[in-house]
Amino acid sequence: MKSLQHRHLLRPAVLWYIVLLILSAVAGVLVQMVPSAAGEEQAHKLPLSHVADIPLPGRTTRLDYESYDPARHLLFIAHLGDGEVIVFDAGASRVIARIAGVASVHGVLAIPEMSRVYASATRTDEIVAIDEATLKIVARMPGGHYPDGMAYAPEVHKLYVSDETGNTETVIDVRDNRRVTTIPLGGEVGNTQYDPQSRHIFVNAQTSNELVEIDPTSDRIVARLKLAGADHNHGLLIDSRDRLAFIACQGNDRLLVFDMGTRRVVQSFGIGGDPDVLAFDPAPGTLYVAGEAGVVSMFSVRGSNVAKIGEGHLGPNAHVVAVDPTTHRSYFPLKDVGGRPGLRIMSAQ
Repeated sequence: MKSLQHRHLLRPAVLWYIVLLILSAVAGVLVQMVPSAAGEEQAHKLPLSHVADIPLPGRTTRLDYESYDPARHLLFIAHLGDGEVIVFDAGASRVIARIAGVASVHGVLAIPEMSRVYASATRTDEIVAIDEATLKIVARMPGGHYPDGMAYAPEVHKLYVSDETGNTETVIDVRDNRRVTTIPLGGEVGNTQYDPQSRHIFVNAQTSNELVEIDPTSDRIVARLKLAGADHNHGLLIDSRDRLAFIACQGNDRLLVFDMGTRRVVQSFGIGGDPDVLAFDPAPGTLYVAGEAGVVSMFSVRGSNVAKIGEGHLGPNAHVVAVDPTTHRSYFPLKDVGGRPGLRIMSAQ
């Protein structure tokens, strides 16, 4: 009797064991579809050394995107909370101008060959053009609803602007600073990037977890690419040399590596909370991913081989990064460093 009872007790346990084995096998197959990097669970320190904290003007309010012009050594920083663009001279390590009148400025993009900087004024739904020589505003144009990130397609002289909550891409002809069209994307829009090899624009469609490809010659969508493992894909950077796109997902704190040739996600990494802006230093092949949680993740990119080389807390709300490809210094605007906004400068070791 005792033996029979023992067998009855074992049967449910054996069944549950078999079920767990099946579920584990299925999960293993799903994980292999979007492979995670080996050892990503290990804690890393950032391979960076601290250079300086430079005080920035204005109030301790949110700072957003930044863009670097290496020829002029000028860094343009969006001070969203103060509605102005801060101009920092990286060579002299000092602020040289404050460009006011850009309400709730989010995106900022320097186009050195035009001697022009464009900034997205979210509060007024405008795109503002700034002359790099005079550092004065020279034009304003409609920017859809909640204009954010921007990319430039030089062959057609067009600026592409992500209208995040407007669910569209605004297209501006920079020769006469005129809006020429809007492209419906069918949901929230993340960042926008230009790929010099295909000469196409790529846009994160956050709602549908897709990468949308646009032909600038016709301003038509030519592909909608599903991103396996994506959740609210916001940040985007294209490494045209290695034919890779890097996609930061705010919904699940993942970095996706997208092969531009095969058009599929080939790697997935866990990164810091609420990732936002990405930057790439081409000579050493170093990718930076900055997040709202203040955590910065760094990756080595060698052709198709991508590996995490460092991760750590850099500062409060360190969600924006820009890199000088000559000095290999990285710039992180922080809204509160000792009671005032500051620019944290780091150097690759």
